[in-house]
Amino acid sequence: RQKKIIKKEIGEKQFNNIIELSEPIAAASIAQVHIAKIKNENQENQVALKILRPDIEKLFNEELDALMLFAYITENTISKTKRLKLVEVVHLLREITNIEMDLRFEAAAANELYENTKQDQGFNVPQIYWNYTTKKILTLDKVDGISIREHNKLREQGVDLKKLAENLIQHFLKQAVRDGFFHGDMHQGNLFVDHKGNIIPVDFGIMGRLDKNNRKFLAEILYGFIKRDYVKVAEVHFQAGLVPQNASKEEFAQALRSVGEPIFGQSIKDISGGNLLAQLFEITEKFNMATQPSLLLLQKTMVVVEGVARKLYPETNIWEVSRPVL
Repeated sequence: RQKKIIKKEIGEKQFNNIIELSEPIAAASIAQVHIAKIKNENQENQVALKILRPDIEKLFNEELDALMLFAYITENTISKTKRLKLVEVVHLLREITNIEMDLRFEAAAANELYENTKQDQGFNVPQIYWNYTTKKILTLDKVDGISIREHNKLREQGVDLKKLAENLIQHFLKQAVRDGFFHGDMHQGNLFVDHKGNIIPVDFGIMGRLDKNNRKFLAEILYGFIKRDYVKVAEVHFQAGLVPQNASKEEFAQALRSVGEPIFGQSIKDISGGNLLAQLFEITEKFNMATQPSLLLLQKTMVVVEGVARKLYPETNIWEVSRPVL
């Protein structure tokens, strides 16, 4: 069945250039991955072939319709949830999943991330084979590396886990703050490490974008926290229009201090990302701040990246590692 889909998608000529095709080596919710060997411009290349599951679009749209109805009812019956912009968040989810259903978009995202990061030491995005890529098939370089979750294997290869944890955070921040384009799904299953310690990401279905203003505000807010300058952080929130203009800047700065100071007063490994976010959400409620859908994905990814880094090296000081980039 898979061969039929491939042949139909890329045409007989390219199909005949596929010398070997493995059974699926990985299966995700919307696609599965095969390893293949292809003849490309007179040489043989080892590639990964990602193939969409049949009927996946129909299934997804049915579930999103149900979610949209739920969001609409909740927003219209519980007035307190208005600021969460649930309907808008489901719209964002629909946009993201529609993009995920067309692998040409994912190929373009991988390509853009490759161009943005090709000068960055230690972060290698696999290259795309466009003549073997269609709406339902994505072909890219096979990753030669170890999953980032296999700590013992990485140690055996001589990879410095402390350095790896720091690199992961710094590369993510560079993408977010410098390029405004970041991998939005950087969990352990999507990250590999080669024998030189280079990070190789896979699965570019969910990417985040930040416009120039948001990048600037993000860098200033985070750097303000690092410098413990809460008045500055508060000012940035007001400039960005994140807080209603009639709120008190002084009170907002004080609320930010209540989030920031406990971080610096305790041992780095005891900082709970969960507690920190819970406090921030309490503040946003108190000051009637609206949800920023573009920053939601960033917040989520940041929490995940921190988690992966801490698993590699529990003593990672997130703030010290972030400082040079910011």
